[in-house]
Amino acid sequence: MTMCAGEEQRVGTRTVFVSNHPVSGTESYIPQRFCDNRIVSSKYTLWNFLPKNLFEQFRRIANFYFLIIFLVQVTVDTPTSPVTSGLPLFFVITVTAIKQGYEDWLRHRADNEVNKSTVYIIENAKRVRKESEKIKVGDVVEVHADETFPCDLILLSSGTSDGTCYVTTASLDGESNCKTHYAVRDTIALCTAESIATLRATIECEQPQPDLYKFVGRINIYGNSREAVARSLGPENLLLKGATLKNTKKIYGVAVYTGMETKMALNYQGKSQKRSAVEKSINAFLIVYLFILLTKAAVCTTLKYVWQSNPYNDEPWYNQKTQKERDTLKVLKMFTDFLSFMVLFNFIIPVSMYVTVEMQKFLGSFFISWDKDFYDEEIHEGALVNTSDLNEELGQNREELFLRALCLCHTVEIKANDAVDGAAASAELTYISSSPDEIALVKGAKKYGFTFLGVRNGQMRIENQRKEIEEYELLHTLNFDSIRRRMSVIVKAQTGDILLFCKGADSAVFPRVQNHEIEMTKVHVERNAMDGYRTLCVAFKEIAPDDYERMNRQLIEAKMSLQDREEKMEKVFDDIETNMNLIGATAVEDKLQDQAAETIEALHAAGLKVWVLTGDKMETAKSTCYACRLFQTSTELLELTTKTIEDSERKEDRLHELLIEYRKKLLHEFPKSTRSLTKAWTEHQEYGLIIDGSTLSLILNSSQDSSSNNYKSIFLQICMKCTAVLCCRMAPLQKAQIVRMVKNLKGSPITLSIGDGANDVSMILESHVGIGIKGKEGRQASRNSDYSVPKFKHLKKLLLAHGHLYYVRIAHLVQYFFYKNLCFILPQFLYQFFCGFSQQPLYDAAYLTMYNICFTSLPILAYSLLEQHINIDTLTSDPRLYMKITGNAMLQLGPFLYWTLLAAFEGTVFFFGTYFLFQTSSLEDDGKVYGNWTFGTMVFTVLVFTVTLKLALDTRFWTWINHFVIWGSLAFYVFFSFFWGGIIWPFLKQQRMYFVFAQMLSSVSTWLAIVFLIFISLFPEILLMVLRNVRRRGAKRNLSGRRASDSLSTRPSVRPLLLRTFSDESNML
Repeated sequence: MTMCAGEEQRVGTRTVFVSNHPVSGTESYIPQRFCDNRIVSSKYTLWNFLPKNLFEQFRRIANFYFLIIFLVQVTVDTPTSPVTSGLPLFFVITVTAIKQGYEDWLRHRADNEVNKSTVYIIENAKRVRKESEKIKVGDVVEVHADETFPCDLILLSSGTSDGTCYVTTASLDGESNCKTHYAVRDTIALCTAESIATLRATIECEQPQPDLYKFVGRINIYGNSREAVARSLGPENLLLKGATLKNTKKIYGVAVYTGMETKMALNYQGKSQKRSAVEKSINAFLIVYLFILLTKAAVCTTLKYVWQSNPYNDEPWYNQKTQKERDTLKVLKMFTDFLSFMVLFNFIIPVSMYVTVEMQKFLGSFFISWDKDFYDEEIHEGALVNTSDLNEELGQNREELFLRALCLCHTVEIKANDAVDGAAASAELTYISSSPDEIALVKGAKKYGFTFLGVRNGQMRIENQRKEIEEYELLHTLNFDSIRRRMSVIVKAQTGDILLFCKGADSAVFPRVQNHEIEMTKVHVERNAMDGYRTLCVAFKEIAPDDYERMNRQLIEAKMSLQDREEKMEKVFDDIETNMNLIGATAVEDKLQDQAAETIEALHAAGLKVWVLTGDKMETAKSTCYACRLFQTSTELLELTTKTIEDSERKEDRLHELLIEYRKKLLHEFPKSTRSLTKAWTEHQEYGLIIDGSTLSLILNSSQDSSSNNYKSIFLQICMKCTAVLCCRMAPLQKAQIVRMVKNLKGSPITLSIGDGANDVSMILESHVGIGIKGKEGRQASRNSDYSVPKFKHLKKLLLAHGHLYYVRIAHLVQYFFYKNLCFILPQFLYQFFCGFSQQPLYDAAYLTMYNICFTSLPILAYSLLEQHINIDTLTSDPRLYMKITGNAMLQLGPFLYWTLLAAFEGTVFFFGTYFLFQTSSLEDDGKVYGNWTFGTMVFTVLVFTVTLKLALDTRFWTWINHFVIWGSLAFYVFFSFFWGGIIWPFLKQQRMYFVFAQMLSSVSTWLAIVFLIFISLFPEILLMVLRNVRRRGAKRNLSGRRASDSLSTRPSVRPLLLRTFSDESNML
């Protein structure tokens, strides 16, 4: 029984029958059950959408609360109609469901594009056209150039004679350069559907696991002798789903992992519900207001029964109780009265706020996409392309031999459609490689007269400075790895000489060459390293035929081993790469995209802490960090890598020692208080941390006992004290683990992940905010992100301008909603003290229903979309302004109390101002007396005008839309009130509002009273605005002189920002 995708541990192996055929006709074949090849990223289906969506919506406090209130209104005799709460709730639920349904429909459509894409399967010696989701484990799939692999495949054969193919894995591990994969030699010749059909073979391999760089298996090929020929399979034989076939006409491969069991799918975590700090604040405020509501209901219920303790108040002559009311238990009556008061005051909870927030998020996103500064004319070619310059500096001795080494010691290939016959075509050569540095080095050699012409029939061909063609037989390639930090090739010259060429880091090459050759080259290496260049040293040696025979035998034995293959090969490589002669050194400069370094500096100045999470090699990533000024030349780097702990017999002990050592160093260097940490960075030594994926796994999966197993805690302490953190060689899931670790830190910091490939999707989904770069590595990141931009430099404006304004707008929206609803309900509460706590509504049911939906909704929505309290250019040019809103500053207790007290003051003014005005029994010259509905309408009129004008006072950026919705909302309220009270509505039992509004406004005293109460209510706000403007002008004068001398290099630790590197091409110095 196979295990399904998503299990934590996967043990055992699986056996795959190629083409799903038994190995012999006499054996019975039982098809195995594996996952199908469907990819599912959608959340709902047609059948579960309604129940699942309703369940998720009613998990929100406000929605669930209004559902309860609606049910109470339906089942209990309450003072207001169920329509007053049911209609707003239905509106909110419907709009949200439509929005979420549309978004999920887009995910379904994206899934169908992948699942319904056309693939070709070899069945019964024929090419059969099928949909991708129909692929089964064991099927032989045909893939053509520039197509992506539909599942994880074992390469059987390719369009090349040697069974190799070239793929790009940019959407998986972020590397956009070509990688070479190989077929086993026994299946190379199977290049047609007919020959594939004759293959009888089984593949034994490990169960699906997410590590992109590991694969262990074997293929058993059965011939006429019925005895299997076994060949080992490794990562070089596995073609991963999501990778793209390049520079190869076509390949045939056997599906071994499909659908949600592919390595790409296993590196995706599910879409979790992201909850922003704003939403958390909303829930906290809701709890406070719910407590206020319960308190109001409890107070009114208690005072009602105190009031009714007087028999005359309990049962006046004009309102006699029925016999049923007299027989009702007092406890039950108290409970129903409590529920009735809850219903009466329930509008203090702003249910419509959620739908307004949803609309603000949805519509606000268009402003980012409409921003012309984010437009990239070359987006179809891929964004974030890093430009690089080529320079070179060579060793002083043996120049030709050095240049030959650069032409031979690499894994560069020639693009297939280029002609390479002779020197005439050399100018048109296009190089492809998994390493941009290697391309830079080959181009550097070409500039100085040695041109690599490609590999033909196992012969590496180069053109020398004399335009002569030299051929070298490629015997072995000792590939680069992060532990050895070097690579080598063994070649045989036309003269019969066997040569080994090696290039690698200076620390990996110097111990293996003659000591007297090191000193001069070391000077050049150190000088270039100080200038920020990536350096490599190059060496060679001649190998005697007898020695080569021994090496060849050892290499073949190590490559065929199924157990500890990597360790055995490493030992053989180590024995071969000794006693070499140093030729010289190279230096490579990565020149980043325009404004990349400035963007990083601006993010630092804005208070964001930058972490780089990348799948790149440590050397590449470190160089990029220097180039983008994440690391300064003065930064002391603390390394927690395989290299630093590899020498110890017990890695965990060495890791523990390093963690303790680094923590002591940092705690001694920096003060404990967070306040002085910023100052410490400018006055003391800066530290940067480098960690790789293997060491991170060791930290997260330590086997030590709990008393000393605090690796994660110490590691995070070190990270937070460093100015920058580089995590290299990270698998996609490890990136997500890092984000999760930071999210769970004390204080729950906000995390922002930025990526451009499928390997970044898990990280993007895990963080609070995910930004996808529309890069050349596909669109998976942008599709799964919250926002996407074409270029890295666009992050500056996106965060410092759009992010700043977006937060200010939505924070103001939230505070305003609670403010206007408290203003709305407080007069209703105060009214109970004057109506014997009889649960008499102050406002008409139409006003209760339409207050949040119609009268006050559009102005705040327009404000939350258009407001610019600070000019965008100012926000972009002064990153420190971003720090004023960090820490969810506008939704903390202080601002919340201010808005609440302001609402309490204004609500009190509304009620008692109108109440004292009504002490005169008649407000008209003809002696007509106003009643309770006129009183409530007047309070409501002052309320609507005050909260709307309050928003007008807060608006700093006026557009015609603001004018239209603010003055239009007020005009609509007046029109509706005339219309609602001017007609006798046949469906209403009581015509209590008939002509009330028109009669009220017929009195000059009423007009004056309304204007006066609005002014009194807004006077504190107007006074505060005047004082703030005076202070702001004084502050601007004081700061104008200081700004010129301030630097953007200040690095305060406020908010973590998690990135990955975007390196493209490198050139040689």
